Amino acid sequence: MAKVLLVDDDLTMVQMVAELLRQEGHEVFPFSNGSAALAGLTAHSPDVVITDLYFDKTRAYGLEVVRKARALSPPAVVIVITGFGTIETAVEAMKNGAFDYLEKPFKVDELKLCVQRALSYNAAVTETVYLRKQLKKKYEFSQIIGSAPKMQEVFKMIERVANTDSTILVLGESGTGKELVARALHFNSRRQFAPFVPVNCSALPENLLESELFGHRRGSFTGAISDKKGLFEEADGGTIFLDEVGSMSAMLQSRLLRVLQEREVRRVGENTSIYVNVRVVAASNEPLEKRIQEGSFREDLYYRLNVIAIPLPSLRERRDDIPLLVAHFLKGKMKDRSNRPIQMTRQAMEIFCAHDWPGNVRELENAIERAATLCEGSVIQAADLPPRLLASVNITNPALDAQTTVTLPEVPESALYPLPLGADSGHLPERGPAPTGPVLPLKNFLREQEKAHLLRAIQQCGGDKEHAALLLGISIATLYRRLSEENEES
Repeated sequence: MAKVLLVDDDLTMVQMVAELLRQEGHEVFPFSNGSAALAGLTAHSPDVVITDLYFDKTRAYGLEVVRKARALSPPAVVIVITGFGTIETAVEAMKNGAFDYLEKPFKVDELKLCVQRALSYNAAVTETVYLRKQLKKKYEFSQIIGSAPKMQEVFKMIERVANTDSTILVLGESGTGKELVARALHFNSRRQFAPFVPVNCSALPENLLESELFGHRRGSFTGAISDKKGLFEEADGGTIFLDEVGSMSAMLQSRLLRVLQEREVRRVGENTSIYVNVRVVAASNEPLEKRIQEGSFREDLYYRLNVIAIPLPSLRERRDDIPLLVAHFLKGKMKDRSNRPIQMTRQAMEIFCAHDWPGNVRELENAIERAATLCEGSVIQAADLPPRLLASVNITNPALDAQTTVTLPEVPESALYPLPLGADSGHLPERGPAPTGPVLPLKNFLREQEKAHLLRAIQQCGGDKEHAALLLGISIATLYRRLSEENEES
């Protein structure tokens, strides 16, 4: 459930409240000393803090606890309790960030309800902040460009499998856009408002990668000064993207296999497992079958990952897309010092189309950025291209004719995935007539859409609200709160 830090100088009350909260499923850290409680905030990073305001005659520790709890990242929700309840102390506590205020003696049900409301509030705030970031990311990440038949097949495959929970294996050379495909799968699925967590499995040594993926318990190894959630837990309800999965060690492969089989993770240093609702998208820039033959990759893990494979073509296999990519990277992205769009000579474009691009789209983008930075004026000439490009097509004396520029092609919607913001959600849609009927205020429209989405999720789960909450990537408390708000407004 939640981590709760409890502090009061009344040991009897601390023991009673701690036991009550443990019965509710919470992990409780009780303190009766102000300085120890302040240190415990840093050590335990609680979700909720319950503190007395006056429990030390020599120092007002209660307000210090409130301030420090609110300064944590993420901040804890604070409930203040005191036997000296006045309007002044309540206002002072609220000014310092307290969520609620209880006066001793309080009823057990009052405390339970207060903690439940605090957790619901915290979940709502966290969700709001996260949704804002995700919405921003959704329309910021680069689109996949391609009109070649092989890329259109990739688009169709994404359409077919995006809204499933099947594990996906994206295969392709370095620079072909494997992470873009993973993001497209996530942001076009019902998990789109839950986390998308990318992990480069080749970037970290084994012990650090294990801690990053699965988390650790405080004190489980040198340097583990506090509990840490793993990336699988961070991605709960959403998608985790495991790039270069073939570089994992044998031990981590075994742990990943268990996650795929059992949908559970176990933090380093812990004996209990945690259920996670995560979709796994993995990627490799080399055939995993080769690693299986070499004995460095588990065959059973390969079959778990390779439920649905999406192979990405190299850029040399779709040369017709090169002018589109050049236009995409130049238009609106790269301008000269006078803020004019940069153009390209015919010879420079011919060199781009003739090069084999071993680094694929990433190499092409870098070459365009270099040429746009070094060119004189607002026209990229052959002489501005990287020497390796000129050498690859046997050009030693590039022409210096800035007048023979090419007209950059317009990138059609059919060559973009996901479709641009404002386009219909279907792939290559037919443009129908404008919708008719009354136009609702945006707030009312969004409320109706949210209500329909919540009810649809509950219906799909056979009325099981807990399962629906997991599917939606929100807490059960948030689901009940949203439903109650809809009922009150209707």
